[in-house]
Amino acid sequence: MSSELSAIIESIIFTADSPLSLDRLCDLLTEFERSVIKTTLAELVDQHQGRGGGFELVEVAGGWQFRTPPSLQSYITRHIKSRAAKFSQSALETLAIIAYRQPVTRAEVEHLRGVDCGGVLKSLLEKNLVRILGKKDIPGRPLIYGTSKQFLEIFGLKDLKSLPTLKEIKALDEQPLYERQEELQLEPGKPVPVESDLPFD
Repeated sequence: MSSELSAIIESIIFTADSPLSLDRLCDLLTEFERSVIKTTLAELVDQHQGRGGGFELVEVAGGWQFRTPPSLQSYITRHIKSRAAKFSQSALETLAIIAYRQPVTRAEVEHLRGVDCGGVLKSLLEKNLVRILGKKDIPGRPLIYGTSKQFLEIFGLKDLKSLPTLKEIKALDEQPLYERQEELQLEPGKPVPVESDLPFD
């Protein structure tokens, strides 16, 4: 790995306001081959993960960005007051429908939620989490919506394929089944008492 190119890429990504794609890095670094930039990026990822430091290089929202590991979140919030975006239940439901069903119209979202979503959609557009993709080719030409790059960045997703599947979401609600284990004998040769033999007041 070229130490010069490594330093250049690190400095550009570090000072960027949002994740930088490989294409954008190649546009900025025309004096280097695309394959060399791609290889250097992969080596930087391994280098930062291997050192186990306070930040790492991760692919998010179609680009590369330095982020702190999730395992350190509790320590970071001791130092700073997190201004994490807070979402209402209705906003999260609407955002989830758009993320999984996009491209989708307002009428389709409202049909699935069963309530008016105009205010929530407006709020999500203002927060740049949802964007207008165009108009649907049906009578009335309603707007169609999809998620934005900002959505991917906030939720730490590489792309839409990184969204958890419905099967994975359902698995979170399942109660784990615990098998009964035999108790260890305290004295060799002495039988293990069962619950019906134990004295209760």
